[in-house]
Amino acid sequence: MLDNPFPKFALCLKLDNTMFSDDQYQLLDFGDGRKLERLGAYIVDRPSRAAEGVHRRQPRQWGDAAARFEIDRSNQGHWVCPQPLSPQWMLDHGSLTFQLTLTPFGHVGLFVEQARNWDWVIRCVRRAKQQLNVLNLFAYTGGTTLAAASAGANVCHVDASKSAVARARKNAKHSGLGDAPIRWIVDDVPTFVRREVRRKNQYDAIILDPPSYGHGPKNEVWKLTDHLPKLLQSCRQLLSSHRAFVLLTCHTPGYGPAELQAAVTDTFFGSCQVPVVARHVSISCVDGRRLLSGAAAWWPR
Repeated sequence: MLDNPFPKFALCLKLDNTMFSDDQYQLLDFGDGRKLERLGAYIVDRPSRAAEGVHRRQPRQWGDAAARFEIDRSNQGHWVCPQPLSPQWMLDHGSLTFQLTLTPFGHVGLFVEQARNWDWVIRCVRRAKQQLNVLNLFAYTGGTTLAAASAGANVCHVDASKSAVARARKNAKHSGLGDAPIRWIVDDVPTFVRREVRRKNQYDAIILDPPSYGHGPKNEVWKLTDHLPKLLQSCRQLLSSHRAFVLLTCHTPGYGPAELQAAVTDTFFGSCQVPVVARHVSISCVDGRRLLSGAAAWWPR
């Protein structure tokens, strides 16, 4: 078993919760490197590095899982489904609807810890005095894109995965946003950003949720520790003088709130006087514990 990269945070009680109704999402238990979640109609058991070093509270409940993601000795993962499971099912967050599916990487097509960020983006767009042009990078299956679009923004959605963008478009249709002003771009994010800088295009708000590692459509290599600073510098050139907000989230060990806060402050504003806020992102368990799921930095408050 891998060492826990977040050993002192798995039980921290000061972390923020996500905002789903109980019939849509619940973290039922976690521990021993795994988490047990109710996702809409199904209970799912899958790995969680942040859950290492702590023990499960409800061992009997784990037998209720309809799907379990297992990793063998060769580090290959696969789903085991002891109960009949639809290949696709739905999860709602307010007016947004997402189509879930079991992926070969142990994901379900949605990062539930981002829900509070979606709500924050909606508030930022609604309080703006103009229609905002929003750039969403590493946009995955579209949670933040749909949040911004639902509040009235024009959104440019960029992700290197063709399948993720296709699923995001389906989520837009499920959410009644099939005709919303969203540009769907399948591209390597740093390559797209450099191209936008050359075009002198600008955006009023920028959102980034970069992975630790990744590859673009043409096998371009992304490594957050090597490439994030340069990407942020390029993004700064895309931010308009009417800047409305910046959101950076991260799930990479070693990049906590302090590091993200410094990155956003130094890159976009160059002054510690600007009120960039940062926090741990977590999911609340039904027993009151919180499970760390990364970090976020955002401006303004």
